[in-house]
Amino acid sequence: MSSALPACRPIGLPFHPVRTHIVWDWNGTLFHDMEAVLGASNAAFATIGVGPMTMQQYREQYEIPIPRFYERLLGRMPSPEEWLELDDAFHVRYGELSPGCGLTEGVRDLLAGWQSAGHSQSLLSMYEHDKLLPLVDTFGLTGSFLRVDGRSGPSGGQKAEHLTRHLAALARQVDPARTVLIGDAADDALAALGAGAHAVLYTGGSHTREKLEPIGVPVVDSLAEAVELAGRIAG
Repeated sequence: MSSALPACRPIGLPFHPVRTHIVWDWNGTLFHDMEAVLGASNAAFATIGVGPMTMQQYREQYEIPIPRFYERLLGRMPSPEEWLELDDAFHVRYGELSPGCGLTEGVRDLLAGWQSAGHSQSLLSMYEHDKLLPLVDTFGLTGSFLRVDGRSGPSGGQKAEHLTRHLAALARQVDPARTVLIGDAADDALAALGAGAHAVLYTGGSHTREKLEPIGVPVVDSLAEAVELAGRIAG
């Protein structure tokens, strides 16, 4: 993955160095796309002879980095050729299904309320950067964020390095010690803790509560709870 930061949309939000900052995850958190993710995953599984999963089965077994998820399903690491086929099948099907997905309930009010309270927020996703920006624009959310960063390198990686670069780009505006990453995956919390930030994990996305709780950060069932906790944790 390139170390260069992808271009972002600079947003002229006021700088409040003593305020709490939220880094939002996109897929499975702000963007409620789990049905598309499941459909795309089952399309990918078919390329390696693995049968389709139910949503519960997927959420119980999914893990990041994604190649490790496939390794567990196959009993071995996919070959480079298999990985490319899996990745291509997933993204083709996801591209077909994701336009039917929408925002998680209450997202618009939560983002507006956080901003109105004088806090700041940004968006960090492992979804491809050039596809993420227009999608966020489609929902009219770009102006809610100090920065929007998607993935600029190959898929299948982990979030830690991505978050480090994201926070470095916001270094003059955001204090990691007063930052809370809100996401739906164990990888989100591990990345945040490694960067000196806090994390709150949401059960409505890719992982079950049983898979999230062992990480040792707060786990909630709604984004409203996550925002409330973020204010208390880093306030």
